[in-house]
Amino acid sequence: MTGADSPLDLLTLADVEAARDLLSGVVKETPLIPSRPLTEITGVPVWLKCENQQRAGSYKVRGAYTRISRLSAAERARGVVAASAGNHAQGVALAAGLLGARSTVFMPEGAPLPKVSATKGYGAAVEYAGTSVDDALEAAHDFARTTGAVLIHPFDHPDVIAGQGTVALEILDQCPEATTIVTAVGGGGLISGLAVAAKALRPDIRIIGVQASGAAAYPPSLAAGAPRKLESCATIADGIAVLRPGDLTFAHVAKLVDEVVTVNDEDLSAALLVLLERHKTVVEPAGAAAAAALLTGAYVPTGGPVVAILSGGNIDPMLLLRVIEHGLASAGRFLRLAVRCSDRPGELARLLREIAAQRANIVDVNHSRQSPRLSFGEVEVALSVETRGPAHSSALIKALRDAGYRVALLADTTP
Repeated sequence: MTGADSPLDLLTLADVEAARDLLSGVVKETPLIPSRPLTEITGVPVWLKCENQQRAGSYKVRGAYTRISRLSAAERARGVVAASAGNHAQGVALAAGLLGARSTVFMPEGAPLPKVSATKGYGAAVEYAGTSVDDALEAAHDFARTTGAVLIHPFDHPDVIAGQGTVALEILDQCPEATTIVTAVGGGGLISGLAVAAKALRPDIRIIGVQASGAAAYPPSLAAGAPRKLESCATIADGIAVLRPGDLTFAHVAKLVDEVVTVNDEDLSAALLVLLERHKTVVEPAGAAAAAALLTGAYVPTGGPVVAILSGGNIDPMLLLRVIEHGLASAGRFLRLAVRCSDRPGELARLLREIAAQRANIVDVNHSRQSPRLSFGEVEVALSVETRGPAHSSALIKALRDAGYRVALLADTTP
């Protein structure tokens, strides 16, 4: 690296440019596409940087390859070890395979199965440790100490940061007039590299970080002036569920990043749905964080163009189904209703005709006589219904009540 010996010295543009040379022919230059929905909402041009289309499904291969490629032959012979909920795991496994090194990856219990399978598919041995990335990282440190394998940190290493920073070089080549770059933040590797490169080339550009509110370690850390560890985290965005910022990444964020905002799981679900419906683009919840900040107003740009990074697309299909349902519910387009009616022949058909008359789409129906809440001669019908939005949902409920039905909304379950 070109910096001084201190581990907390910030990287330079030359470091990121050197990483770009290493990555030439290895990673894809991912597309930058316009977003009409986000442009309409924010009032400024918004572009999406599609790192969800990168090799192994996220930007993580950039940092992993940069780090492993700089190991000596003797170090590579000892193998590499990493800790990750999935994206860094796949990046390390792919990079290690390309460079001829054995890889072992520690993943938290409950890591998404598609990410586990993909990591194994790239040739890594997978071990489970704890319930968070931090637990897995501790196990990876122990493995490195006992076996001699080289730890490939998911974010807190200069080579990793430099590799991730190459995203900014692509963005400024593709959209040199960009005024703001917005990105998801977990440990801080991506935003640190982005800030180094972008601020060096364009000192006036704004760098905005977005964290899941259930795993937001940076706001309290920035307020305290040093990294602070959360007691726990809970979010659907497993890719950015990190309890503590890195020391090196914190130094970069504190010095170079303009603002860090938060979004909740409902915001992430809604953004994922917009990206899927309007852009035909599949992202994971963490990958939708930047779009969520713009969609919900957690960050309000004052000028454009704005570039929002879609940082990853490795989502479990089952989670995708739940997130879509939750996103529809958050947008007022999916209802779960409990309707009581008399237990007589033809009553269920009459109820369904009432719903059809309101032009709502029934997804599923569950007919029950056993609930202790019911009076003798009553049944309860639980329905999942798609509507066109909040006004249509309200009209449907009113129509059912006007028809004499007792209607209750069933609680939505966050994925």
